[in-house]
Amino acid sequence: MSTAAASPILASLAPATPAPPLHTISVLVRNQPGVLVRVSLVFARRGYNIESLVVSPDVTNGEFSRMTITCSGEPETLEQITKQLTKLIDVVHAIDHTAQAVVETEIALVMLRSDLKARTEILQAAEHYNAKVVDYNAESLVLRVHGETEKLDSFISLLRPFGVVELVRSGKILMARGPETT
Repeated sequence: MSTAAASPILASLAPATPAPPLHTISVLVRNQPGVLVRVSLVFARRGYNIESLVVSPDVTNGEFSRMTITCSGEPETLEQITKQLTKLIDVVHAIDHTAQAVVETEIALVMLRSDLKARTEILQAAEHYNAKVVDYNAESLVLRVHGETEKLDSFISLLRPFGVVELVRSGKILMARGPETT
């Protein structure tokens, strides 16, 4: 066999480049117009894509909101991004929680079209993953599932053969364990 013919096979056997690690950054900001744009521009200038972004008001003090940003990249660059975020005028603090002990969760809604035969299997899978049926009719059903990202990924991949019609995910939210600040 020639080397030219073998190269696609060898290329497929070569180890894939590992994906950069996923980081979750918590940013406490003042509720001001344009703060989201300024925060996202810090990532854009470095060429980083935000994979998920969740913003919620701080219920203890209405002046602030918390942003939970998930992105992948090299730790050194994300450390620079975190430092740049803290220099923004409306940012109180920014913390990369990647190496910390945290409680994290995500929520997803999954719509499936299914006949009665497939529903039994779908409902068994839903029960195993503690998913709740939030809409159920003759042609489709909607499931709500929450938990860690890996759990949702696993559940959704299990449902794909049944024909996922629509999928909505919230993005990760987290809180530091113990006395640590989020």
